[in-house]
Amino acid sequence: MSPVEAAAEVFWTAFKSLPKGAQGEFLDRLMVDRRVRHELEDRLDNAAVDRALKERGRVSWQALKKGLKS
Repeated sequence: MSPVEAAAEVFWTAFKSLPKGAQGEFLDRLMVDRRVRHELEDRLDNAAVDRALKERGRVSWQALKKGLKS
């Protein structure tokens, strides 16, 4: 485990050990920070796109791009 991964694990463990109310307050503070909020939004958007592309009946991005080149 790298030092960065170890630090992230320490923060994650500390967060999980907080009471639910304190976890909520911490999350509220993250959302107030515009840079952090945008990073979280981007990551959530990317995760949603990844899930959607894996669903049955969805057209893959590669197939869609191939169709646009025609």
